Amino acid sequence: MSVTRHLYVTYRFGVEIDQIAEAAFSECSGLNIEFEVFEWEEGGQNAFRHRLPGRARLSNIVLKRGIASMDLWTWFAESLPVEGQAVKPKRRSLGIVLYGYAGAPEVRWSVKEALPVKWVGPTLKTGASEIAVETFEIAHHGLTRVK
Repeated sequence: MSVTRHLYVTYRFGVEIDQIAEAAFSECSGLNIEFEVFEWEEGGQNAFRHRLPGRARLSNIVLKRGIASMDLWTWFAESLPVEGQAVKPKRRSLGIVLYGYAGAPEVRWSVKEALPVKWVGPTLKTGASEIAVETFEIAHHGLTRVK
């Protein structure tokens, strides 16, 4: 039986956000899940300690892009607290897609109940020629890899 391995390049990716058409990013990081590990010492068992999985710790997803449309800023602003008003943040589904060389989607991660929690604007300076980049940090309730 022959095993075919696919390797992907990191620059061929896209981010899909519910009801937001403009979602082209230059960087996506924070695709991390880590389990807490609890150690339990069993009486009479001196060779090892039991190591049991605990809760999952999810990293925030960080998205960077050149300043573009207002859609993501509007989503972020809807979650900001307003004095005297209750805020009900709008959580959205988020998909991160890795494309193959032929341009077809090959790998997909699905992010549950994404919520923007941090925005960082561009560094502005005269004499520079870099693109103005904004950063969005997204908290979420789960990350799965789907076929």
